[in-house]
Amino acid sequence: MSKRLMARVVRRCLPDLLLLALLAVAAASIVCAQGQAQAQSQQPAAQPQPDQQAPAAGGPSGDTGVIAMPKKNPEEAPPPAPAAPTFKNPEGASPMSLRVEVPEVTVDVGVLTQKTHQFVPALKPENFRIYEDGVEQKVEGFRRTEAPITVLLLCEYAAKGYMFRVDMLNAAWAFTQQLRPKDYVAMMTFDLNTHIVSDFTQDKQQILGGINELGNEVWMPAAFQETDVFDALNESLDRMSRVEGQKYIVLIASGVDTMSKLTLDEILKRVKASRDTTIFTISTGGMLLALTGGQGGMAGGMRDMTYLQAENQMKTFANLTGGMHYEPRFTGELPDDVKEINQNIRAKYELVYHPTNAKQDGTWRKIRVELVDDEGQPLRMVDEKQKPLKYEIIARDGYRAKQEVE
Repeated sequence: MSKRLMARVVRRCLPDLLLLALLAVAAASIVCAQGQAQAQSQQPAAQPQPDQQAPAAGGPSGDTGVIAMPKKNPEEAPPPAPAAPTFKNPEGASPMSLRVEVPEVTVDVGVLTQKTHQFVPALKPENFRIYEDGVEQKVEGFRRTEAPITVLLLCEYAAKGYMFRVDMLNAAWAFTQQLRPKDYVAMMTFDLNTHIVSDFTQDKQQILGGINELGNEVWMPAAFQETDVFDALNESLDRMSRVEGQKYIVLIASGVDTMSKLTLDEILKRVKASRDTTIFTISTGGMLLALTGGQGGMAGGMRDMTYLQAENQMKTFANLTGGMHYEPRFTGELPDDVKEINQNIRAKYELVYHPTNAKQDGTWRKIRVELVDDEGQPLRMVDEKQKPLKYEIIARDGYRAKQEVE
């Protein structure tokens, strides 16, 4: 072959030869790298320096390094809960439980001056002596109260004469004007039957609306002439017994009872048994009776006797529960009368004692409250001119003990 032809062949094959050479070099490099990696993996790992060792459980072992969490010993168990205390009955005794109920009596006491009927403030617990069936009791709780009230207006609305109805509406209106925003008040009327004008509400306008509706019909004949005041009062006490706390009934009526199912003795027992309801009474028809009384004759005498008895009944209802009785003749007297009622209801002394007679036998216990000075003598009051000032104590006549249930 000529040199010229040989040179041409070499020039054509040179690129392919160079590529093969490069591939051979790359393959050799890969084989060398793998050999070095296997050699390194077979050599033992280098031991760390002392200051670079991982710390043992419980914290770091030097100034620097990794913080290790404490290791828990799986064999350690939480301590067992203490055993519940047990009680063993004496040998031969059957299992038993004991419950002791200590009776507690709360008495609301009003102290008013006889002349002005103003509440007497600033009395201390030492000024009070309370007796139950003649036995002095230890006063264990004492405070002066003035709080919102819960009161029922029980009003007579019958065909007895429109003057009686007008007096009732004026008295109810005057009392409602004295109410405060947090007071609860309801209104019920009665003749032969009872009628609910408004259930308990704090909305004074609702009561005034009911009075206005009755006022629009006051000149028209009422449904019945009969006035069953005993039955109406008994029903009111039943309704009030379902209301918790101290309650009040303001009875505005003539006091004459005509056809009640209950007798006077029965209603008096019912009034005595009311533990936390105080009754205030306002008689109606005072002006009419004053103008027409004493006319003489059998009819006039019987009528006067009837209303005199009705007046005494109204007083008794109030006195038995620690309330007060009013006999207004003029409309102008009503604002002062209802103001006194509100003061007596809101401002009182509350006495609490545990009776020495703890029997729950349902018997009647008579209560008497006295005022004494620091030396135990009857308390004497004087006015700003150092003249003796008479006062009256208003409190419940007594209470009926609970009847033990077998």
